[in-house]
Order: sequence, then structure tokens, then C-alpha cells
Amino acid sequence: MIEGLIYFVVYIIIIGLILWVLLYAVQNIPMPAPFAQVAKVVIMVIGALIVILLLLQMLGGLGPVPRLFPRG
Repeated sequence: MIEGLIYFVVYIIIIGLILWVLLYAVQNIPMPAPFAQVAKVVIMVIGALIVILLLLQMLGGLGPVPRLFPRG
């Protein structure tokens, strides 16, 4: 159980860093205002979905999908 939590924290840190880099890139690339806002929202929605899927996988709420955490 503790191994799963450690893997979860590592995945959250990695996902957070990737999302931060993507948001930083969107803010610094000159784009018209509506496209930049849409890109930010899409990045955040995808990040939230990934975290929700990780939580569901940890709780065993998902069916036959590739596991990110080792069984133990």
C-alpha cells in the first residue's frame, strides 16, 4: 500500500511539472487572447482527468486498463 502511495506522489509531481511547463509555454508564446485561454483550459482539464484516472486506478475503480502502479 505504501508503495502505491509513493508511486502516486511521484506521478503527481511529474504531471505537475509537465503541466507547469505547458502552461508556461502557452503564456510566453504570442497568441491571440481566445486561443491562449482555450489552451490553458484544455491543459488544466487534461491534467485533472489524468489525476482522476490515477486515483481511480489506485482505488481499483477502473476495469481492465494498463496499471501504472505495481501490484503488491
